[in-house]
Amino acid sequence: MISSPSGGGKSTIIKRILAKNKDKPYVYSVSMTTRAKREGEIDGRDYWFVDEETFKEKIKSGDLIEYENVHGCFYGTPKTPIQNWIDQGKIVFLDIDVYGALSLRESFPAHSLLIFLKPPDLEVLKKRLLGRATEGKSEIQKRLQRVPVEMAEMNKFDEIVVNDDLDGAVRQIEEVVNKK
Repeated sequence: MISSPSGGGKSTIIKRILAKNKDKPYVYSVSMTTRAKREGEIDGRDYWFVDEETFKEKIKSGDLIEYENVHGCFYGTPKTPIQNWIDQGKIVFLDIDVYGALSLRESFPAHSLLIFLKPPDLEVLKKRLLGRATEGKSEIQKRLQRVPVEMAEMNKFDEIVVNDDLDGAVRQIEEVVNKK
């Protein structure tokens, strides 16, 4: 599981690892969310986009391993695909918030490797969020306010990788995953 504050590079790094390692048993777990779809995102590829009522039904039925309300929207991990992939011996990559990762470790302790992707500093993180131009200023401010809370949890992770060089961070994470 790869976690970081918003704009830390989780999605970018996972996409690069999967593209470079098509011969490996790697799969990507698509999370479910109630947030609005951003330009260019595809339902089922980037997220499973659902309304809040559907999300809450999934919680009640036990269809989600974990879920969080982050920045005013729900995010969660569907249970069935994760269990199926583990049973098949796949290595599952999850782009997940800090608390979701810690919660998932409780559900799959023998199959979890938690990697915290640390931004080089707050200014770089802010530039990344502004640069992707997918949220308004108030949404970016909400995401930046959460950064200290998320950073305070990084020592609970198995590995910490500083994302100050994208290619280097990809290599580092590949090495950590291959050691596991």
